[in-house]
Amino acid sequence: MRRPTIADIARRAGVSQAAVSFALNGRPGVSAATRDRILAAADALGWQPNTAARSLSAAAAGAVGLAVARPARTLGVEPFFMQLISGIQGELSERGYALLLDLVEDVHAEASVHRRWWAERRVDGVLLVDLRTGDPRPRVLREIGMPAVLAGGPDPTGAVPGVWVDDARAMTAVVEHLHGLGHEHLAHVSGPPGMAHSAHRAEAFTAAAGPRAARAATDFSDAEGAVATRGLLRRRPRPTAVVYDNDVMAVAGLSAARQAGLAVPGDLSVVAWEDSALCRLTHPTLTALSRDPFRFGAAAAARLLDLVRRGPGGGGAGDTEFELPELVVRESTAPPRPNGG
Repeated sequence: MRRPTIADIARRAGVSQAAVSFALNGRPGVSAATRDRILAAADALGWQPNTAARSLSAAAAGAVGLAVARPARTLGVEPFFMQLISGIQGELSERGYALLLDLVEDVHAEASVHRRWWAERRVDGVLLVDLRTGDPRPRVLREIGMPAVLAGGPDPTGAVPGVWVDDARAMTAVVEHLHGLGHEHLAHVSGPPGMAHSAHRAEAFTAAAGPRAARAATDFSDAEGAVATRGLLRRRPRPTAVVYDNDVMAVAGLSAARQAGLAVPGDLSVVAWEDSALCRLTHPTLTALSRDPFRFGAAAAARLLDLVRRGPGGGGAGDTEFELPELVVRESTAPPRPNGG
């Protein structure tokens, strides 16, 4: 079946094509009764706006971009990132926007993608994730004038507004929980040190855990999480508690501890940074920091669309702090055994 046209709607409603155009675009020039008759005719015919034509006439793309500089294999196994993207997509769909997603090699390639998208009018704005130390993307976005929001942060340069969580406070709460149980030998398995949020968590962990704390950096994958855990368990004194930067690595660490003949939580307490079904389905269940990545993604998308609506010079470009994650205590944390480690 062919797409219904303005002419089809005009014939069905018994009005001129100009009246149909006014009604469908929310412009004055028709009475309320005529507008209602036109909208009813459009609905009966299954008419949908031609977003491509609207983009050309209004200089708007009707899409938001998200370029991600992470290996696809790590994205596919990390529940947090999939929920984040789902939240972004959900908010955009409700507002009539599409999500343009691209996986790139690094942040420099991502900056080039942003330039191309903006020059080709492919998107009305972009979301940034995984801010790096010395990241070029905020500077590029400020130069080209493209609306952008950092999902995470805040951006230390102030070039891009962010929706962010206070990772330092969250990490301090985790360490205080473990200290309260009596743990003195703590370890932290983080993501890549070049990522700003990994660096913030690592700094907060070191400040709260003290000089006896151990650290290991990974790529967020289960494989590297297991390798890091085995290395930490060979240390003397051995850590009696480990904090992992995501749920996937925490589950891998749990398996590595068992393979080493250690009981969780008897010999080793485990905490996951991101709560998920994985944390609730393992045995023992994992203590985890719980936040809603779907709502976080939706909040970032809504913030970006607000900037797009305001347009250049519209103001309102400040940061938005998202609620602090809640530490959900489950079976994987307990006091250390006497003389353990």
